[in-house]
Amino acid sequence: MYAIRVHETGGTEQLSYAEVPLPEPGSGQVRVKVAAVGVNFIDIYHRTGLYPLPRPFTPGLEVAGVIDAVGPDVSEFTTGDQVATALAAGGYAEYALAPAEKLVRVPAQLDMQQAAAAMLQGFTAHYLSHSTFPLKAGDTALVHAAAGGVGRLLVQMAKKLGARVFGTAGSEEKAQLARSAGADEVILYKQEDFAAAVRSLTNGRGVDVVYDSVGVSTFEGSLDSLRPRGYLVLYGQSSGPIPPFNPSILNAKGSLFLTRPTLAHYIATREELNWRANDLFGWLAAGELTLRIDRTYPLSEVAAAHRALEGRETAGKILLIP
Repeated sequence: MYAIRVHETGGTEQLSYAEVPLPEPGSGQVRVKVAAVGVNFIDIYHRTGLYPLPRPFTPGLEVAGVIDAVGPDVSEFTTGDQVATALAAGGYAEYALAPAEKLVRVPAQLDMQQAAAAMLQGFTAHYLSHSTFPLKAGDTALVHAAAGGVGRLLVQMAKKLGARVFGTAGSEEKAQLARSAGADEVILYKQEDFAAAVRSLTNGRGVDVVYDSVGVSTFEGSLDSLRPRGYLVLYGQSSGPIPPFNPSILNAKGSLFLTRPTLAHYIATREELNWRANDLFGWLAAGELTLRIDRTYPLSEVAAAHRALEGRETAGKILLIP
């Protein structure tokens, strides 16, 4: 089969398209014939070495396809099942392995591209809005990168829960996408100080929660956007990691809370995984949640896909199609 391999961490030139042996599923694993694979910032963090993996490796966690082989000790799935996962092993490939306990079935109403686009970003938006800081009617939230893959889904879920939602975006085109997702106000962060704008929109109070996937360039402003005892949920770092800081800053800015969640801890049990999948797929099937697939690339053009994501050229999901 063909797969993308990374032998040394670094830029997109480290992504090589190569012929490799077909992987065999071990105990508790299945092999999936990949129909579509999502491109996410965590893949870039793996490629650059920010989140180190043993080398060489094949990136890619978010996969949808059909099971073509089942390993020992798997009873819930069989060959021919349409499945998706946010925790595949080596998803940038024609075939990938996945732990059966982290698979969900894809309903017939969804196609494989929708399923791949929904998994990591959809689950992330769900745990952020329903678990990390469970939103309720009347809450106020600031969503950075509100036109992005997670951001746009997070805005929609926050509105379903009754929150007032502010978003940030880098252009008027992206602001329109955030508004179409339901954002009450969109702040063009290149044109105005988003923290000052949030203070103005909340009559000086600040928001209950900031969902921040951007990292170093927004960190201080995110803290300054919060009400006393507000929550900064830092779930990504597209502009770079946060440098060490004195925790007393949280005290000085209003006894704030800071958390750095990751998806694996929010789908740790089958019950939690299925809850999130049932909500997500149910909303998509009913038209209560909309996905935006920005563009697709052949697997061999993965470098272009990474450049587009890193360059913030996209507003929605990028998929690779083997």
